[in-house]
Amino acid sequence: MTADFQTLEIRQDQEHVETVILNRPEVSNALNTRMGEELYAYFETLALEPGRLRCVVLTGAGEKAFCAGGDLKERRGMSIAAWSSQHLVFERMARALVACPVPVVAAVNGAAYGGGCEIAAACDFIYAARRANFALTEVTLGIIPGAGGTQTLAHAVGARRAKELIMTGKPFSAAQAHEWGLVNAVCEDEGLLRDAGEAAARIAANAPIAVRQAKLAISRGLGMPLAEGMALEIEAYSRLVSTQDRIEGVEAFSQKRRPLFKGC
Repeated sequence: MTADFQTLEIRQDQEHVETVILNRPEVSNALNTRMGEELYAYFETLALEPGRLRCVVLTGAGEKAFCAGGDLKERRGMSIAAWSSQHLVFERMARALVACPVPVVAAVNGAAYGGGCEIAAACDFIYAARRANFALTEVTLGIIPGAGGTQTLAHAVGARRAKELIMTGKPFSAAQAHEWGLVNAVCEDEGLLRDAGEAAARIAANAPIAVRQAKLAISRGLGMPLAEGMALEIEAYSRLVSTQDRIEGVEAFSQKRRPLFKGC
């Protein structure tokens, strides 16, 4: 699957976990059509075989940027038809990332602007380097966030804060993102991937079907009234009762040992 990737680097440094690196450091990992296509291909393929991994860490190459947003050099001079065609790729990319059944941890190592901020916000949670900064600058270019940003940011920081950030386009720091609820933790720059990797390892050590069902219940339940969300939770829970991992979890607890989950 990864053999033809030109804008992504895929690494597996620990069992059950892959690190996906946005790999265009010469242009601050700017999002071009090819990167959008490759991110879509990666996450859509993972959705078809979710048992292959238990967690993904998504980060950027280099120290300068996670992703500086859409590649404006590629977009300059685009016809309306070409612009719309490219944006369809970005829409499908964002949906594939949000819908991925496997947990995705963003490790934001530098600037996450425009589409880069949207990619990070589409992940399940974010660890950010202290040097990282964020912005949704689309209104300064005559557009609005179009890869989920108006929705994911509002869910994370609330409608009023999201309106302020999107309507002004002003940048904000990792510390502010943490204070407002977009970022889960601010890490020392050199320790970002270590900390994100440790979180991914803890996730990967848990029962993978249970983790995927928990993600599903939270993500889908947010858009439902409470009673419907609780009904969805019971459906997700019931899927786990017949699994071997549920039996293993109880046995391991009784025997005072670490469980060995197999994802079945």
